[in-house]
Amino acid sequence: MISPFAVPSAPRPRVRGVLLAALSAVLAALSVVAPANAADDPYRPAYHYTSAANFMNDPNGLIYKDGTYHLFYQHNPYGATAGNGSWGHATSTDMVHWKERPIAIMSDAKEDVWSGSVVNDVTNSSGFGTKDNPPLVAVYTSFRKSDGVQRQALAYSLDDGATFTKYAGNPVLDIGSHDFRDPKVFWDGASASWRMVVAKSVERKVGIYSSHDLKTWSHRSDFGPAGVTSGVWECPDLFPLAVDGNPADTRWVLTVSSAGKVQYFVGAFDGATFTSPDAAAYTPPAGTTLQDFEGNDYGSWTTTGAAFGSGPSHFTTGDVQGFHGSGYADSWGGDDANKGTLTSPAFTVDQGHLNFLIGGGNHPHVDGGSDGPPPGTTLADFEGSTLPEGWTGTGDFTAITPTRETLPGQLGAQVLDTCQAGCDEATGTVTSRSFTITDDYVDLLVAGGNHPMSGTNPTAVNLVVDGQVVRSASGKNSPNMDWVAWNVADLKGRTAQLQVVDQRTSDWGHLMVDNIVLSPVAAAPWNAETTANLLVDGKVVRTATGTDSPTLDWASWDVADLRGKQARIQLIDNAVGGWGHLYADDFLLSSVATQDMWGRARLVDRGADYYAAVTYNDLPNGRRVQLGWMGSWDYANDTPTGAWRGEQSVPRELSLRTVGGKVSLVQSPISELDSLAGKPVRLDGTTAVRPVTVTAGTTPVPASGRSLRLDATFTAATAPEFGVDVRVGTGDGQRTRIGYDVDAGELFLDRTKSGDVGFSAAFSRIDRVKVPLQNGKLRLKVYVDSSSVEVFANGGIASLTDLVFPATSSTGIDVFSTSGSTRVDSLTVRQLGSSISR
Repeated sequence: MISPFAVPSAPRPRVRGVLLAALSAVLAALSVVAPANAADDPYRPAYHYTSAANFMNDPNGLIYKDGTYHLFYQHNPYGATAGNGSWGHATSTDMVHWKERPIAIMSDAKEDVWSGSVVNDVTNSSGFGTKDNPPLVAVYTSFRKSDGVQRQALAYSLDDGATFTKYAGNPVLDIGSHDFRDPKVFWDGASASWRMVVAKSVERKVGIYSSHDLKTWSHRSDFGPAGVTSGVWECPDLFPLAVDGNPADTRWVLTVSSAGKVQYFVGAFDGATFTSPDAAAYTPPAGTTLQDFEGNDYGSWTTTGAAFGSGPSHFTTGDVQGFHGSGYADSWGGDDANKGTLTSPAFTVDQGHLNFLIGGGNHPHVDGGSDGPPPGTTLADFEGSTLPEGWTGTGDFTAITPTRETLPGQLGAQVLDTCQAGCDEATGTVTSRSFTITDDYVDLLVAGGNHPMSGTNPTAVNLVVDGQVVRSASGKNSPNMDWVAWNVADLKGRTAQLQVVDQRTSDWGHLMVDNIVLSPVAAAPWNAETTANLLVDGKVVRTATGTDSPTLDWASWDVADLRGKQARIQLIDNAVGGWGHLYADDFLLSSVATQDMWGRARLVDRGADYYAAVTYNDLPNGRRVQLGWMGSWDYANDTPTGAWRGEQSVPRELSLRTVGGKVSLVQSPISELDSLAGKPVRLDGTTAVRPVTVTAGTTPVPASGRSLRLDATFTAATAPEFGVDVRVGTGDGQRTRIGYDVDAGELFLDRTKSGDVGFSAAFSRIDRVKVPLQNGKLRLKVYVDSSSVEVFANGGIASLTDLVFPATSSTGIDVFSTSGSTRVDSLTVRQLGSSISR
C-alpha cells in the first residue's frame, strides 16, 4: 500500500455499599503488574506484534509452512515514520508468540518494496527452486523511485523465508501505472494455476490475473468500482468460505481497503471473474426533482462569481464519479481560485427529506466566518525583508527571513515559513521580542504541520509567559492558512513572547505563521466553505460539504420540521485552494432518506484503526485467518510511541454466517490467544454467576490492568446507554468507553478521553457500528493492550478497533449505565501475558 508521504492525582471516587457488593459476585478480579519497561515504553503492546524499532504498517506475505506462521510486513528499517519500503519479518508456531527475524527484502537505490504476498511454490512452477526444495515466492509491488511507476515483481527464498533473492527478470507485471499495487496471489486448484488480485487504486478496481509460472501474467477481468469509492483502493484479497459451516454452500469473499477501512463483498468466483450482489448500483428513494443539472444552463437557478460558470459540467471522462446522468454542478471553473454561488429559486418544503449528491472539498460552513483580518494591533505581518525587530532564531533558523508565498488564506505577500534549507529537515525556534498583552485575544494565521506541542517533534506556535507555554497552536497538515484565536483575557497586563517551534524533520515538518494581531475580538475561521446550504428566511438551517474527493455521495437533510416553509438551496464555493471546489447533483424532496456509501458498505471493522487487512495462505484445515494493521494514515507518523510506530491486530478467524437473512462476514479472535489468559478470580469463591442490576452512574469493577481480555453480557433495561470503561484513570478523567446506544441500536467506542489525543486533530473521535441486540442482550469480547482496544460484539458480527494512548497508571475498569438501569448478566476479566520476543 502507498504511504501518503512517499512523494500524583487525587484518588478516583469509588462506589461503595450494597451495589458494589452485589456486582462483585459476578466479576472476575485480578491485579495486573505493569511490564518492567512500562515507564520507558508505556505504549508498547504485550501481545500485539510490533517491530523492535522503527515504522511498521501493512501485514504482507502471510503464509503457513511446515509448522511455522510467517508474518512479513511493511517496514522502514531506518526510521519511525513511513518510508524506505522494505519487508520486515517475524515467525510464530501459533500466531500468538512471535519472534522477530532479520529484514527479509530490502529497499534499494532503484525500488521500494511495497505490499504483496507469499506463496509456497510446491511444484516449482517458477523454476526458482528444485523438486526437493521448492521456493517460497514473494510477489510484491516494486515502486520505481525514478518515476513512481508501480509494477509487480518477484523475490524467492530457498531457506524457508529467512532470506530472499530478487528475480533478475523483474518486473513480471507492468501496466505503466502510478497506482497499481498490493498483489495477493493464491493457487486456483480448479485450473491448476496461480491467480492474482491487485489494486488499480485510482480506478477503484481490483484486477484479476492468471499465471502458470508466477512470471507471465494474463489479465482476466476487473471488479469495481463498487462500495466505498471515496478513497483509493488498496490491499485486495480473495478467498472462499463456507456459509454457516456448510461446505456444500461456499461463497467467495473479496476484501479491499479504502478510505481507512476494509470493505468486503460476498459473491462468486469462476477462476476469471468475481461477481457480487453487494456491487449492485444503489437506487435512491423516489422523490420530487428540484434540480438534476442535465440541461446546458441552470434554468431558474442564479449564479454569482465565476466558479459555477454558465451551466452544468458535462465532462464525464475525468476523475469525477458518482453523479447521475451526464450533468452536475461543478465549481472548479478552471481553477480553485474561482469563487461563487449557485442559488435555487424558492420552493415549498412538502416532504420529510431533502436528498442530494455532493462531492469535492471538505470546507464546512462557518457561521460568522472571517472575510478579512480582525481589528487591533499588529504584532507581526512578516512583510519586511528581515524578521520583525527583536525577533531571533535558533538552530537552522538563525538567519531565517520571511518568504514570498501565495498560500490559500494568506494575507499580504509574505509569511514566516520554517520550510528552509532542505525544507522539512530544518529545525529550531523563532522567538519574538517581549510585548504586553493589552487585549482579550491574540489572533494569528497558521498553516503547515499538525504536530502539537503535546506530542513528539512538534511544529507549533506558542504564547510564552514567564517561560511557560500558556497557549499553543499547530497546523492541519495543509498549506491552507486559517485563523487561530487565543483568549488571553486572563493574561492582560502580562509580558509575553511568541515562539515558533519546529522540531520535525519529515511529514509536514514545517509551519507557516502570519498576521499576528492583538485584538478585542476572536478571529473566526476564514469564510472558505465549499458547501450546499439550505436557506430559510435568509439563514442557513442545514449544511453539507464534500470529503476532499472527486466522488459524489448521497447526503440527506431531515427537513420534517420545515414542512410548509419556503426555502432555497445555495451552493457556495469560497475556497481558493486545497480542494477548493464543489460538485453537486440531483436535489430531490422525498419521504425517505438516502443512505451514503458508508451506510451501505459492508465493512470488516468500523473502528479508526483496522486497515490493509489480508489473510493467511495455506493454513491447515481450511482455516481463514486475517491480520490487519492497527493504524491510520491520518496520524500514522505522529503517534506518541517514540522509536517505534505501528502494530498488528490480533489474528481473527473469519467465517460466513447468515445474519438477519443475509450472508455476512463474521470474525473471532483466534482461540490460540487463550494461551495468554490468566485464570479469573471469583470474589465469592465459586463458579456460579448470578445477574446483577446496576443503576444509573458509573460503578468500578474490582479488576484492573493494561493487557486484558474482558467478556461481558448485558441485558438492556431502562438505561438509554450502557457498557464498560477500560483503561480508567485515577481522578484525571481518562477512560476508553465501550458503550451501547439503545435508541440508535449502535455499539460505540469513545476514545475522546483515552489519554493523549492531542497529537493529531483527527484522533479524538467516537466510532459506531449498528449491532442489533439478541433477545435484548449485548455480548462483548474486548481485547485491551497498552495502546489498543479491539471490541467484538454478539459473536463477531461487528467489531471496532482503535488505538489509545492512556497513562500507564490508567488501569481501571468501570461498568456504566446512563439515566437508568442495566442488567449485567456476566463479566469476566483475565490478564493477558506477553507474547513477543526479540
